[in-house]
Amino acid sequence: MTELGKYLVKKSISKAEVARKTGLSKSRLSELSNKMSTKVRADELYLISLAIDVDPLEILENIYPNFKNEQ
Repeated sequence: MTELGKYLVKKSISKAEVARKTGLSKSRLSELSNKMSTKVRADELYLISLAIDVDPLEILENIYPNFKNEQ
């Protein structure tokens, strides 16, 4: 399971509902949630954040926990 998949499970979010709200196919959402080699695109992440009513940054921080912003 990918970090995005774990995040959705942790938040108890229905992938079918997210797919319906975002327009992403169920198979694409399943791929993003389960296939480690799949990369989430910025537009997909933004649509998912709108569908589940969270800030896109919250999702980014959860799916890329080791990313450091060094300015």
